[in-house]
Amino acid sequence: MNYKLNSLVLIFASLIVVTICIGPYRPAVPADRGGVPDWKNDPEFKQDVFTFVRIRYNSHQGWRRWATDYPDSDLNFSYRLQQLTSMKVDPEGRILELTDAELFDYPFIYLIEPGSLEFTEEEVIALKRYLTNGGFMMVDDFWGEAEWDNFAMQMKRVFPERELVELPLEHPIFHCVYDLKEKPQVPSIGVAQWGRSEGITWEREDAKQVHYRGLFDEQGRLITMVCHNTDLGDGWEREGEDKWYFREFSEKKAYPLGINIVFYAMTH
Repeated sequence: MNYKLNSLVLIFASLIVVTICIGPYRPAVPADRGGVPDWKNDPEFKQDVFTFVRIRYNSHQGWRRWATDYPDSDLNFSYRLQQLTSMKVDPEGRILELTDAELFDYPFIYLIEPGSLEFTEEEVIALKRYLTNGGFMMVDDFWGEAEWDNFAMQMKRVFPERELVELPLEHPIFHCVYDLKEKPQVPSIGVAQWGRSEGITWEREDAKQVHYRGLFDEQGRLITMVCHNTDLGDGWEREGEDKWYFREFSEKKAYPLGINIVFYAMTH
């Protein structure tokens, strides 16, 4: 494992102490941080801080799908992570490309809306190097079979010999902090409100079944968690817009699983 990544993982494994209650609903307030409270970390320990890193890619011909839900989802999730755990968390987060040398300073990366992305050859090489040297990637917010087929094909370019496999509900990632009783499906706030009376939580007819799939390395370490037919990022981004959505999706599903994923990634 890369030295920097290994050091950060050991630090965070010793820091996490969880508060189970998500906390009060926080209405959105227009401000520089969109109403998200700010906080400070000790500058002497800046290397001991978890940073939420969003990956920027350029394969959508001008469409900024990598920036979906940004910045509110990243700011809100970072705030809740430092609020609910004893982790020291960077309040700002980072945006990096897979080919950035700085990537190895951060053990966790977040890739969103990959349903039609196409990695460059440089990105394929960089992602493989990152994941095989201790990094962890969370993938979120894409729906339907066509988008899945495209993403699976892209990951085959990175690891031709490995398969993305469905993670059973019994996997520790669903229980390591919050004990989830089901695999949560989180829709966009608009779909949730539209389908509320019917209990509809899927955004497409071919996306009714939520999937959480994993990619493992040769030692059996989970290196990628893929959240398909769900949108945890919307549960983070839109928490301040509707109390019902916050209670049903942000508080019960999006934040608990997001925190579980970070905790698992930092301790395995």
